[in-house]
Amino acid sequence: MLNRIWLGFFLLAFAAAFWQWFSGNNPDVFSDLIAATFEMSALAVEIAIGLIGVMALWLGLFKIAEQSGLATLLSRGLSPLFARLMPEVPRNHPALGSVTMNMAANMLGLDNAATPMGLKAMGSLQELNPQKDTASNAQILFLVLNSSSVTLLPVTVFLFRAQQGAAEPAAVFLPILLATSASTLVGLLSVAWMQKLQILDRVVLAYFAGFVLLMTSLLFWVAGQEPELLANKSATAGNLLLFTVIILFLVSGIQQKLECYEVFVEGAKEGFEVAVRLIPFLLAMLVAVGVFRASGCLDLILSMIRNLVDFMNIDSGFVDALPTAFMKPLSGSGARAMMLETMDSHGVDSFAALTAASIQGSTETTFYVLAVYFGSVGIRKTRHAIGCALLADLTGIVVAILASYMFFAA
Repeated sequence: MLNRIWLGFFLLAFAAAFWQWFSGNNPDVFSDLIAATFEMSALAVEIAIGLIGVMALWLGLFKIAEQSGLATLLSRGLSPLFARLMPEVPRNHPALGSVTMNMAANMLGLDNAATPMGLKAMGSLQELNPQKDTASNAQILFLVLNSSSVTLLPVTVFLFRAQQGAAEPAAVFLPILLATSASTLVGLLSVAWMQKLQILDRVVLAYFAGFVLLMTSLLFWVAGQEPELLANKSATAGNLLLFTVIILFLVSGIQQKLECYEVFVEGAKEGFEVAVRLIPFLLAMLVAVGVFRASGCLDLILSMIRNLVDFMNIDSGFVDALPTAFMKPLSGSGARAMMLETMDSHGVDSFAALTAASIQGSTETTFYVLAVYFGSVGIRKTRHAIGCALLADLTGIVVAILASYMFFAA
């Protein structure tokens, strides 16, 4: 499936570019396509090089956590849940500790720690995978949960709105929370259906009730907070949490009388190797996204949607926010740029800009996550991972649009 999608990007880009050139709308479109391939090729290497340092740091620390037994201890908290959701992963396996920490980092918006933790988890799950080039059930569930990405505090969206002069930068908090929760729930249910998982289990339902309680508590904490103060508190809490985790890893190693420095260096070497292995997978995905964007294909699709919506006599206010929706699964930086462009052209507190901000926080960048996570362990056969992840994306985007009408429509 990944092969067909990848080829589809290039074929759609060529068709759109040919139309742009033939109609005279953009005589230089093929030059733009070539420029995009070089730009994305350079970006793939830049991203991989940028990951080397942080990957080496966190995989070095995780090596200490593994050998000290801390990773196994952390996994016990979610072992009853993952015993139902990932039955092929043994209870208290170190992979579950990495999965737990990755999901916690994603929820708190700690991107600089979430990716290394996620790659470590994917590598640990790969050790249990009998078919090394094919995604296992556990790996698919983990990737879909990452791509749907429940984010309890979308602080970066708040900050972008504040920088653009929004009257209430945190006004999109509830739409984002609704959208990202819906996308994660649909992602989980779609994987459960494909893998015949028993999710109507009292243990799974108990964890779900706990998550609902956590979100409700967070909602009460956020209510009434000044956006700038909320952003500062969130950043402080996140940084404090990260440094506490580092100290906890080191203390656990000292307690077990490990040679922490040597163990750290051994893990850091693995981080360097993982970052370098990512380059071909990132290169393939980013170049495809780059030519799709440069060809004008996105503009053609938007034009057709607007005409269809107008023909059906439906309110078309959300169409101006769709560039963010289309770019979100493909490119995080591209979606961010589309959101900022919508804020600039329509006004930061306009319905289109509020909808774009809600969409921006609704899901993760699916194809980037897929390229990085599966690419790090050499998986080429993704099975139902892409379909479930894109269904979760679609759900998050649709709910973000509906929630925007609920909260912001005049």
